[in-house]
Amino acid sequence: MSDNNSVIHCSFCGKSKDEVDMMIAGMDSHICDKCVSQAGGILHAELGEQPQSNPLEIAGKPEFNYTPAQIKSHLDEYIIGQETAKRTLSVAVYNHYKRIGTVPVKDAPEIDKSNIVLVGNTGTGKTLMARTIAKMLNVPFTIVDATILTEAGYVGEDVES
Repeated sequence: MSDNNSVIHCSFCGKSKDEVDMMIAGMDSHICDKCVSQAGGILHAELGEQPQSNPLEIAGKPEFNYTPAQIKSHLDEYIIGQETAKRTLSVAVYNHYKRIGTVPVKDAPEIDKSNIVLVGNTGTGKTLMARTIAKMLNVPFTIVDATILTEAGYVGEDVES
């Protein structure tokens, strides 16, 4: 297979992956970001809808206008102490929304996804912190007891499925 055949091209305009900002793969074809934008404009014109400029609104998500300091301040109203945990969660939530709300740009630095595990004794505020942030952001919140995943609880045996 030659190098010329291995280069991915847009199935609509024929531009190579190197000529565009983003290439989306389908089952048997590819489409570039410019063709997606053009197709979106045609759809909006035909359907009589106004295009939305905010990527969070396009994805059906509300706009995010909080800073880590504002999130921590909100947590301070409900939770006493746990300063390190509140600061860590505030920055993580801010980074999460910043990561999912950015439009991919070629050669732009990527914001890494991070996970947080809250560990502590019963009654230290782990669930309250998560619930408070979820309520502030108007997102769903679910609690699942991990001991239901195994017959023996936290004995170390594999999950039986």
